[in-house]
Order: sequence, then C-alpha cells, then structure tokens
Amino acid sequence: MQIKVISFLLLSAFLASCSSIDKNADTPEGAFAIAQDFEKDDRFEIAIQRYQELKNKYPYSQYATKAELAIADVYFKQESYAEAQVSYQGFRDLHPKHSQIDYVIFRIAMSYYHQVPEKIDRDLSLASEAINSFKEIEDNYRTSTYLKESEDKHLELLKKLAGKEEYVGDFYMKREFWDSALARYEGLYLKYKNLGFEEKALSKAAICAYRLGDAPKAHRLLAELESKFPGSDEIDVAKKVVR
Repeated sequence: MQIKVISFLLLSAFLASCSSIDKNADTPEGAFAIAQDFEKDDRFEIAIQRYQELKNKYPYSQYATKAELAIADVYFKQESYAEAQVSYQGFRDLHPKHSQIDYVIFRIAMSYYHQVPEKIDRDLSLASEAINSFKEIEDNYRTSTYLKESEDKHLELLKKLAGKEEYVGDFYMKREFWDSALARYEGLYLKYKNLGFEEKALSKAAICAYRLGDAPKAHRLLAELESKFPGSDEIDVAKKVVR
C-alpha cells in the first residue's frame, strides 16, 4: 500500500514538473500556454495582458504572431466587438498573407455584424462595413470554411438595410413628403433586388410620383410593376391612387 502511495506521489511530482517546464514563462511556448490557460478560465483581461507581454518580450517569435491573433479572439469571445474589430484589422494589416487570413476577414465582418442594432429604426451604418468584409470572403475565398455563413449573414444584413430604406420611405410618405419618399422607394427598388421588397417599392413609388403631379412617371412605374409582377396585390394598391 505504501509503495503505491509513494509511486503515485512520485508520478504526480513528475507530471507537475513536466507541466511547469511546458509552461515556463521564460520561453515563448510556455508564455503562450500560460496565457491560453487564463483564456480557457475566462480570465480574459489577464489573458490579454499575458499575450501582450509575450508579444513585447518575444517580438520575433512565431508565438508573437499567434498572440496577436489570440488577443483579437479574446476580445471577440468576451463580446468586446469594437476592440475585436480593431485587433483583427491590425493583424490583417501586419500579416496580409497569413494562412488564416480568410478567418481574420470573416471575424472582422462578424465583429461589425454583432454591433449592428436589431431594430431597423436605429443607425445601421456598420451593416455596410460588415457586408464589405463578407463580400470579400465570397469574392476571393470560395473554398473557405466561412463562405456559407458569410453568404447567409450578408443576405440577412441586406434585408435589414432594405427594411430600413422602406421604413424611412414610409415615414416620409405618411407625412406626405412625397419627393423624399419617392427617392427612398426608387432607391429600394434599384439597390435591393430579389429580397422581397420590389413590388411594394414600385407601388409606393408610383403613388408618390402621382402625388407630386408627375402622372407620366407614375404610370411608367405602375406599368413596370404590372409587367414584372403580374397579379401582385400591390398593383391594385397603386391603382387606387394612380389614375
């Protein structure tokens, strides 16, 4: 029994010794492993500090580059998306040909994506930034693991921007600001194709043009609605106003 206990204690001491060697802060490998442990324990601020110290102490080590990316990942993990975006962008600027550059671009997009408000009546300007990065994945990294999600998120944000355009158009239309509403509906129709907004955009644009006294334009818009969307309920909606 005593022999077993002694053997167990010796084995434990050996494993602890190996662990301390593996995680020696005086080596870049060990420093990186220590920082990872803090990250795994969700001690994010300390993890970032440790990764930063590694970068400063071993600037020419491969682990310095790993630490740069890890810092961005920690920010993303703790939902500090603005800081994550800046960190990923900084990494991309320094390492444009990195083997994981598609992942970095995707995470830039997702950092913007998570900052976009859910409600369409808020400022959606960051949606365009996210779309630009998603589109970059779609255009340049067709075999990327992140392609499908980029396409899905891209489409989701386009629909949100289209909804915002319609929302603003409706705001102006209800207040009879016909010229401002017309500009929004025409923009919605021309810019956001195949997203389910075209019929309403044409119908409302025709109504606004008619209210502005531009009957020829109103009839052209109505004719386009009838031609492209025959049988649409929006045709009858427009015809109640456009004579």
